[in-house]
Amino acid sequence: MQVHVGELSFEVEDLGDPSAPPLLLIMGLATQLIHWPDAFCQLLVERGFRVIRFDNRDAGLSSGLVHRGFPRVKRLIGRALLGLPRQAPYRIADMARDAIGVLDGLGIERAHVLGASMGGMIAQRVAIDFPERVLSLTSLFSSPRAINFSKPRALKVLLAPPPRDRVSGIQRTMEVFEALRGPRFEFDRELHLEFAAQIYDRAQPIQGGAARQLAAIMASPRRDAGLRQLRVPTLVLHGTADPLVPVRGGRLTAALVPGARLHLIEGMGHHLPPGAWEELAQEITSHARAHSPRALAREGTA
Repeated sequence: MQVHVGELSFEVEDLGDPSAPPLLLIMGLATQLIHWPDAFCQLLVERGFRVIRFDNRDAGLSSGLVHRGFPRVKRLIGRALLGLPRQAPYRIADMARDAIGVLDGLGIERAHVLGASMGGMIAQRVAIDFPERVLSLTSLFSSPRAINFSKPRALKVLLAPPPRDRVSGIQRTMEVFEALRGPRFEFDRELHLEFAAQIYDRAQPIQGGAARQLAAIMASPRRDAGLRQLRVPTLVLHGTADPLVPVRGGRLTAALVPGARLHLIEGMGHHLPPGAWEELAQEITSHARAHSPRALAREGTA
């Protein structure tokens, strides 16, 4: 379905029982809603959630902002490293308002919010700017800061030129999978090839979309101060072998948020391997259930 937020339109999938506690999933840089795998979402539905996933602006079947131009990403990264002012077509805070707009479009007042990578940055901003709309926050392999000193190969593959056709598009996605995975979990090449084809066939990259999203990351201020003031129940999940956002990004996020819980998954990279789904789903479920309206009501009457 399409949900309209101002002049933008967002492709949204609403899964599970409409009366169940809503769990909003926010994906990362240059990804689509299907990067939250169907089977993983089904695990969350089976655990009693109404699971909502959507394409961010400039990705998938949501609105592209080609008219906003094409940022010089490498220049932005250099300015960020030097602590100089940066300009971008939009920022993470704008994408946080998109997420709230999706909830508004579905008539949802409060939700559990789970964000991965750039989606974790957006989720953090949602919790900081709209705490009254967030039942709980889960930040997955993310960071409160733009510069995380990734391994060169992981960053290089994300900055590569856009693919020219279906074959190169699928190959490029496979290169991303290979660069971001960790050493612990099995990598099923045939399964990932099938998934890469599904990604390309669903929606080809929006011209300049990844660059504008990356510019939003680079131009956004650090969230340290906002996270220190946050009173939203927070879980931080991170793989110890993350090559893109090193595990210190997760440790820092958890250290900044009062009362946050950090859970590290040994050997997981910057991805959602099937072998980690049960552990991830269990952690997300336990955290959200502890901070559901019913649980909060019981605390209030205790």
